[in-house]
Formats: sequence, structure tokens, C-alpha cells
Amino acid sequence: MARHDERDAPDVERVLAQLEYTRTRLDARFPERLGPLAVVVHGSAAQLDAAEPWLPLQRRLTAPAGRRYLVGWAAERELHVLAPRLLAQRASNVEGSLELLMLAPSALLARRYVAANHRGMPPPFGPRSFARWLRWAWLLEGAAQHFSGQARHVRPAVTRRLREGSPPSFPPGRRDAALLGGTVFDLLAREEGEPACVALACGPHHEGPGGALTRAFGGRAIRHTEAAWRSHLARLGEPVARKRR
Repeated sequence: MARHDERDAPDVERVLAQLEYTRTRLDARFPERLGPLAVVVHGSAAQLDAAEPWLPLQRRLTAPAGRRYLVGWAAERELHVLAPRLLAQRASNVEGSLELLMLAPSALLARRYVAANHRGMPPPFGPRSFARWLRWAWLLEGAAQHFSGQARHVRPAVTRRLREGSPPSFPPGRRDAALLGGTVFDLLAREEGEPACVALACGPHHEGPGGALTRAFGGRAIRHTEAAWRSHLARLGEPVARKRR
């Protein structure tokens, strides 16, 4: 079921087809499946922010390079996202930006799968669960990027982030979670395979982020995994050619 402006009807059909394809893939990966979800396609950014007041807060807590891509919210029984015409308007003129935005509905669905399979992860959102999100944002947002396919298109935003501000922490802090979280899963998939990504996404991780990453990377010391991740970031941060005019 979808709610949307009439003028967005053709685009919404494509969004629903994308979500159905993503659901099929995620059902094959995650043990806990999801029930029906409503999809709310918003015709303006103000409308989206009014519907999901946690989103403006997340945007303020996110580094500037990643804010462009905060275009939706995964609630307990609904996915809220900007209409595709608005997603296209937000894209920058570098390769991958448009693709990253157009995969936002799939990333929101992937985030719900992680929450359903990782006990204690929001939604629902409240003061306590939001505090948990702040600690584990890199995992929740990173898994959403990875399992939706967004991580393949994140290079231009990573390039900008590495030019701005101080070097990111490992694992990425809350300001970098929405942008760099997927790079942790991308590295994990390359080194340990897709099952390791599912295991990291699902938890539980009673030992905290450091212990979770040590276990995910086969017991390797966290400092060595951090070094491998920073090398991975450096490769991603190499300049990319302009694509869109």
C-alpha cells in the first residue's frame, strides 16, 4: 500500500517494484521476515520532516557530506521517502549521486530488516532507542547501505567527506554513520563474505562495537581492521570524473 501525490503515481509504481525486488533478496538473507509495510511518498521535504520529526535531528547530527542523502525514514509500520522527482533534484553532478538517492527506498527497507533481526534496534524511536541508535548508527545505517546496493555508489560522497574536517573515527561516529557505515560492510564482504555481513547486522553484540568488529573480521585485532578500513576509504576517496551536467 502506498500513499502519494497523484502526480507521482508513475514513479511510485517503480518505487514499489524496487521494494518488492529488494524484499525478495532480503527475505533470502535474514532469518526474520517483515510483515506488510505502508509506503508514504512525500511531495516535499517539509512534508517529510513534519511526518518524521526524528529525521531533522538526524540530519543535524550528520556531517554535511552525508546530509544530501537523508531523504527518508523507516518507521515501525511505514517507510517514508521523498518522491523520485525530488530525489533527482537533490543529486549532485558527480557519478553515483543519483543512483545513491534512487536506492533510498531499498535502504529504508533494509534498515527495517536489520531492526527486525537485531533486538533493541529502532524503530520504534524514543529517547532510549534513539540513544541506542547513536551508539550503533554505523551498523544500522551501514547495513542499510550494503544490503540495498547503495554502497556501490558512495564514492563521490566519501571523496567530499575526506576533504572536509578531521579524519573519521573507526567505527564511524554518528556524524559519519549515514555516509561511511556502508564502507565497513563493504570491506567485511570483501574479506569475510556475505554471511559475515548478515551476522554483524543481526547481532547481538554484548561486547560493544569493538568486540563486534573483532568477531566479524575473524578475530583480527581492531587496530589492524581499522588500518584496512582506512586504506579502503583512501581508495574510495580517489577523485571521480564529473558525469552529469
